[in-house]
Amino acid sequence: MKKIYTVLLLLAGFLFFSAVQIQAANYKALIVTGQSNHYWEGSFPILKELLVQTNLFTVDVAKTPAKGGDMSAFQPDFKKYNVVVVDYNGESWSAKTKAAFLDFVKNGGGVVIYHEADNSFADWKEYNEIIGLGGWNNRSAKDGPYVYYKRNKLVVDSVSTGPTGSHGPQHEYVVRTRIIDHPIMKGLPTSWIHGKDELYGTLRGPAKNMEILATAFSDTAKRGAGRDEPMLMTLQYGKGRIFHTALGHVGKDATHPATECVGFIVTFQRGAEWAASGKVTQAIPLDFPNIDGSVLRPDYKETTLTLSEDLEKISTYAIDKSTRYFVNLQAKIRKVSANPAALLDIEKKMVKVLQDKDATVEGKKLILRELAWMGSNYCVPAVQELLKNEDLKENASFTLERMKGPRKIVL
Repeated sequence: MKKIYTVLLLLAGFLFFSAVQIQAANYKALIVTGQSNHYWEGSFPILKELLVQTNLFTVDVAKTPAKGGDMSAFQPDFKKYNVVVVDYNGESWSAKTKAAFLDFVKNGGGVVIYHEADNSFADWKEYNEIIGLGGWNNRSAKDGPYVYYKRNKLVVDSVSTGPTGSHGPQHEYVVRTRIIDHPIMKGLPTSWIHGKDELYGTLRGPAKNMEILATAFSDTAKRGAGRDEPMLMTLQYGKGRIFHTALGHVGKDATHPATECVGFIVTFQRGAEWAASGKVTQAIPLDFPNIDGSVLRPDYKETTLTLSEDLEKISTYAIDKSTRYFVNLQAKIRKVSANPAALLDIEKKMVKVLQDKDATVEGKKLILRELAWMGSNYCVPAVQELLKNEDLKENASFTLERMKGPRKIVL
């Protein structure tokens, strides 16, 4: 009888686990695309991949007719879905499709406004209320105020005139969290470097029922307005939840650093879950970027490298590459920070990188910076040796200065 009971328990556990697995993909998402001034043929497959890999979504794609086509034929059944991702900037939908979309949102449907979708439908009043802020397509002061941060204060400027929608050359920039306890942002660094992207600025709109989750400084040196512009926003329209991301430009280049950026990936995935459900269950990945540098996933997947593999990648690091492996290393160090033996094991492997004549200068600089706060007397001889290296002596000196009285390890 005991064996039967055990088997039943195991079977029940298996069925429960299977139910959890089946239930995991319990949200239906629709990506709307088909026309844009951006490369929509490249962006929607990326967005679909990112949603699918969460194991939370099944994803359909609805494409409008090409420009000049019969838009009355475009009639998605929005109500079948939990969330609609708008990757579209083109001709107006039919009155019937617009009404169906508004009915979907008002009755609790989730929406994700992706990048250039905040350029679209400038003459559609309700759509502008859904997106909160928009740009280009003849938008002006009549469409609502500028909204931005200046000297850490929220500014709602309904007086100034000027362009509505602008961006300078694509570049990496710092994204700063403004609401740290929002479900989408909870647990993320307060600041992190985003991969090369357009930085949208001078957006205007109704800005009703809107929260700004994160901003980026639009530098005048990059043709910006010299203020912190909204990058991530949430809104409510009727019962519907809207997540609006201005990040994620995709062009016809061979690579797409804006969407390969882990910061974009994670906030898009978490924003979509929040729009669909009002909650976020996804964990923060180890490779989420920080202020040290952008972290890219050229394959759009989280890395699962061992410590030795991370260090091997760091040893070949070049300054213009993603810092994903360094961020992984930092996460591994933090995880064992209360365990001296485990820290020493990591430190020994880091010292091997310092002693490797083929390791890059940039890679060694990253290692030296970590040793500055976690190194012991074990690493001191290797760091002192680098004082003889013209390219590394300042970094080695800094590390030794910060390590005055390093923790003593009995070897």
